[in-house]
Amino acid sequence: MVNLSGALQELRAERNRAQLQVEKVDQAISVIESLKGSGTAQNKTQPKRIISASSRRKMAEAQKARWAKARKEPQTAGIAKSTPASPVKRTMSESARKKIAAAQRARWAKVKKAPRKAA
Repeated sequence: MVNLSGALQELRAERNRAQLQVEKVDQAISVIESLKGSGTAQNKTQPKRIISASSRRKMAEAQKARWAKARKEPQTAGIAKSTPASPVKRTMSESARKKIAAAQRARWAKVKKAPRKAA
């Protein structure tokens, strides 16, 4: 058992030394990258997309066409479809209202009859 604990201590010490060495190497790399101008902060962002002037012009024309189409559709859609602005309100028959009212009165009567619980 003593041999195992000694070996375990040696392995942990070796791991700590290796971690310190890795940290030193990482620091050296970051110093060199900062001198070079290619730091890790710059690598995290994606490079900016370069688009030619002609492509930008085509994109702008296409977007203008989409907006023109979007503006035109609601005007023609309102004329073609004769849908009301608000949904149709549903009405309830008189007998249905009476049934609901009677059921509610019965519920309240039951509640009033029941003994009250002390809080």
